Amino acid sequence: MTFLFRRLVGVVPTLFGVVLVTFLLTRLLPGDPAVFFASSPTADAAMIQAVRESLGLDQPLWRQFFIYLAGLARGELGLSIGTGQPVLTDIAQRLPASAELTIAAFLIAVVVAIPLGIAAALKPRSLVDHACRLISTTGVSLPTFVTGLLLIYVFYYQLGVSPEPIGRLDPFAIPPPTITGFLLIDTLLAGDVEGFRSAFGQLVLPAVTMAIFALAPLARMTRAAMLGALGSEFIRTARANGLRRRTIIVSYALRNALLPIVTTLGMVFSYMLGANVLVERVFAWPGVGSYALDSLLSLDYAPVQGFMLVMAFIFVLVNLLVDIAYALIDPRTGLLDDA
Repeated sequence: MTFLFRRLVGVVPTLFGVVLVTFLLTRLLPGDPAVFFASSPTADAAMIQAVRESLGLDQPLWRQFFIYLAGLARGELGLSIGTGQPVLTDIAQRLPASAELTIAAFLIAVVVAIPLGIAAALKPRSLVDHACRLISTTGVSLPTFVTGLLLIYVFYYQLGVSPEPIGRLDPFAIPPPTITGFLLIDTLLAGDVEGFRSAFGQLVLPAVTMAIFALAPLARMTRAAMLGALGSEFIRTARANGLRRRTIIVSYALRNALLPIVTTLGMVFSYMLGANVLVERVFAWPGVGSYALDSLLSLDYAPVQGFMLVMAFIFVLVNLLVDIAYALIDPRTGLLDDA
């Protein structure tokens, strides 16, 4: 428990730093939000000044920051001028869409990358090994929006096997009752088979786009970690003792290679939280990434700050889970000795 307490206490300065940096960066953006929201043929200086006062932009910067901190202390992330709703409400409505996309892509990447990396390590310089390195190089080289556009061009425009990339559901489909916010789960709970097919079809291309982005570092690290473990002295000893090949690979090599793999899993998942911004934009996915990008383009400060704060919190939580997994995989780390 002491370890968890120390980590939770360490979260406070991290999140405060994110709040401060995000607040300052949004204020340094070129343009005046008051001019943007007051833009009309009849807008004059008095109208723009009135908008500035309503947004609190007439206050000194330090006072704006403390007003924002006071709102955070009350559990408020501010008000979105673009939607007219509290930012917390907007994020809560859009976060399930981003979470469904990110988790689906992450699962695809894990299911493909880890077996591929293990197979490449077991047969160096083989066809599988070359395929692993080719996939890793491709995933690193292509930006996510380029990959998404290529997939749309091939599977929607050329082959016609993918639905039009216009969101989470076909426009003619009826959304299921919101239970979890995950359309795949909610359509199954509602017994809506057609809705499930529509949601699944819309999810495939954006999930594969993000999965290709995540495949590269995960497959490469799995291959490197397994090569290091298979070349260790204890593996040669296990082979000399006549242990089964499966036991050597799974119980000895893979278990000792898990620490760098788990670290990479945490890093990849955290990177995917940022990569989903462009993917959501390409596929018109109604998640928090596209919401933050739209707000940034319209100089709507509060949603951008709220998005950054939520992403930072998730990032810290992922790191905490990685540390706990470290201690469970290898007790020699001593992270949980004081628990």
